[in-house]
Amino acid sequence: MKKMDYQNVRGTQDFLPRQEIIRRNIRRTLEDTFIAYGCSPLETPILNYTDLMASKYAGGTEILLEMYKLTDRGERDLALRYDLTIPFAKVVAMNPTIPMPFKRYEIGKVFRDGPIKAGRYREFTQCDVDIVGVDSQAAEAELMMMALDAFKHLNVNVEIQFNNRKLLYGLLQQFQVPEGVMNRVILVLDKIEKVSVESMMDELVQLQLTSNSLAQIKAFIESKGQLTTQSFKQWEQENIYVQEGLQELAELTTYLESLEIQEMCIFNPFLARGLEIYTGTIYEIFLADATIRSSIGSGGRYDNAIGGLLNSEKTFATVGISFGLDVIYFAFELLERVKKYSVVDIYIIPIGTVKEALKLATNLRSQGKRVEVELSNKKVNKAMERANREGIENVIVLGNDEIINGSYNIKNMETGESQNVVYNFH
Repeated sequence: MKKMDYQNVRGTQDFLPRQEIIRRNIRRTLEDTFIAYGCSPLETPILNYTDLMASKYAGGTEILLEMYKLTDRGERDLALRYDLTIPFAKVVAMNPTIPMPFKRYEIGKVFRDGPIKAGRYREFTQCDVDIVGVDSQAAEAELMMMALDAFKHLNVNVEIQFNNRKLLYGLLQQFQVPEGVMNRVILVLDKIEKVSVESMMDELVQLQLTSNSLAQIKAFIESKGQLTTQSFKQWEQENIYVQEGLQELAELTTYLESLEIQEMCIFNPFLARGLEIYTGTIYEIFLADATIRSSIGSGGRYDNAIGGLLNSEKTFATVGISFGLDVIYFAFELLERVKKYSVVDIYIIPIGTVKEALKLATNLRSQGKRVEVELSNKKVNKAMERANREGIENVIVLGNDEIINGSYNIKNMETGESQNVVYNFH
């Protein structure tokens, strides 16, 4: 009989308690921050109709190549969600009575059959906040402020890079890039931090752009580090997209300055964001020390998605941000922040006193303590080793003498200090 292969599916993994405790703390910190900003919780299905996830107002061509597809017994075409954005847009489209503005957060698993690298898997957890019903750049500014607050609570130094899709789109129009390949060119520009100028130009040549367009794009790429919003002023009168992009960036900047976070928010004219959904301001969050090159959070404005799902010309002012739980955890590993950490406050080691130990544990839990009783008859020295290994802070060794004397010692494993506590075991 062939032996079963119990390996995990490639791109998925198990998180053992030591890892999951840290991940839950990260998740809890993010969720507490979302709630502090007035966001309501939402949960959407992992399983969706393929037509929804493949909508032209969804992620775009690139992401559809990574979408997991399946068929149910009724031969309906279904797909696993690859993000939380389109399921959220569907909720708003299906519930026209939702009061606006609507601020929601959702934390859940998503699936992409894409490349695997450190901190990025095929099954991963996203933590999203979206706001519908705010035209002003105040919505973007609040989400950027919220991101900085969240990472401050996590004690991780980050910076936010931002741009505007209209600015990039209008600029490429000025470079005579045809509409049919516009998004392909934007996807190439999005790789500027990952590949060489030569590699980018090779990809652009394959799109059959004119030599004049290629020369202008190359000059744009090579001017990296020298461009400011002022650099785009020369096209402001000629191109409505450049004009609107500059206006929105100027408005956003006034909010960032008012919130005094402008030094942590950096304009990056090459930031493109891979998904085609975005219509305005876009941003990505990076570790300030660049120990991870890829972003640990991102988002932007996507005003056409909800109306598009309704087959309507109406736009719904929508802006969102997404944090990658797995890549943030990977950052914690790199920063050596994954230390011993226990879910237990007090570990009781009974010596022939299991019943009394269970009763004491019940009493301590009623005081809000997290208590575990050693029930496998470990010898005291082995149990103590386990407490040290797992980072359990306090230990009580409970024998017959403690029961008779009506008191027990609680030992702090970190300091070695003991405290005697009077307790009636009867």
